Amino acid sequence: LVRVASELDDIESFDATFFDIPPREAELLDPQHRLFLETAWTALEAAGIDPASDRRPIGVFAGTSFSIYSLAHVLPSGADLSALGGLLGSDKDHLTTLVSYRLDLEGPSMAVQTACSTSLVAVHLASQSLLAGECDVALAGGSTVVLPRRGGYYYQEGGLQSREGRVRSFDERASGTVFGSGVGAVVLKRLDDAVRDGDLIHAVLLGTAVNNDGAARV
Repeated sequence: LVRVASELDDIESFDATFFDIPPREAELLDPQHRLFLETAWTALEAAGIDPASDRRPIGVFAGTSFSIYSLAHVLPSGADLSALGGLLGSDKDHLTTLVSYRLDLEGPSMAVQTACSTSLVAVHLASQSLLAGECDVALAGGSTVVLPRRGGYYYQEGGLQSREGRVRSFDERASGTVFGSGVGAVVLKRLDDAVRDGDLIHAVLLGTAVNNDGAARV
């Protein structure tokens, strides 16, 4: 047993009133969606963007994991899902449109699903959308909450998980990864626009691309 875990605190906490979400709907909403909605707002706020007054098209590109929360908590509860639109609030396809709806964002809203590379591919798609003029600002990121919480995992030789509980990317000592919970989002703009607006620029993307190893991936 490798006693290493990557977990998030207070995953049950959510300011539903702030987003004008009824209590019962908030209860049924997957924590992955709740956390990403809060993170999206925080990212825009840090970028000095108020969606209520800034009417430029803002796109959202992100992905999330399968909703274990729905299987473990929502469905067994016997809740009347028909009155709440089924499980749309917890479906992977509706992560970005939830954000676009609740924050009134009118740019492209695209759910991305490429397994472990989801958030990076979201950045690529957001960049392409900006370059194509589909939006002037783009949110890109992802959200994963692993349930049930565990205090570690069992290492298996030849498996995906790290032997010693450490991730050593591009290192000859690498023995695997450590799966865990996390949420993140970045705000992207065309460089000329960011300079013109006097934005605090943390990094500049020189280029992005997507490929696939095909049958050689193993």
